[in-house]
Amino acid sequence: MMTDPKSDVRRAAYDARNALADKESSSDLAIARLLELPEYRRAETAMWYIDCRSELRTRQAVPAALAGGKRIVIPYCTVDERGVNVLGLWRLERLDELVVGKWRILEPPRQRWDEPGKTVAPGELDVVVTPGVAFGRDGRRLGNGQGYFDRLLTSVRADCPLVGVCFECQLFDDLAVEPHDVFLNKVVTERAVYEGRRNG
Repeated sequence: MMTDPKSDVRRAAYDARNALADKESSSDLAIARLLELPEYRRAETAMWYIDCRSELRTRQAVPAALAGGKRIVIPYCTVDERGVNVLGLWRLERLDELVVGKWRILEPPRQRWDEPGKTVAPGELDVVVTPGVAFGRDGRRLGNGQGYFDRLLTSVRADCPLVGVCFECQLFDDLAVEPHDVFLNKVVTERAVYEGRRNG
């Protein structure tokens, strides 16, 4: 029986991430590197994600990001008019605006998704902080397989930096990519900042 290489990598990455002993301190180190990036410092509108399960922790840094003068945007899972998985973009002002939504991820309440002043278009983003299951040091990214982030990453401006954040244990040298996959500008871990192959 043939196995799917992407599924094998996902399983290995999940296992490595789950087994990491001190996710909080490793996350703090990675976030500190992220905040020092020129791409992040000059951004006016920054998209973060709110961590779930064993992902690199971001939520402890979001309050400071909100107080830092930038417009902070978070994604939520929805579908477009054709029923295709897409990310909606929401302007976040306080963490307590969020509720537990799909896949137990914190998201804005469904009844507020279209609220004036809250909806953000992909073209307004100046930097995208990108989660993933596995990454390559050259900016390759493997997600959960639902396509949400893949579609977002192809719809932002060409000059909008895409920055992956992950634990070092999520890096793989033999990560397969497909023609439609988008490379990131940088990948940040608790140990280093890696230059990706996406120009911007």
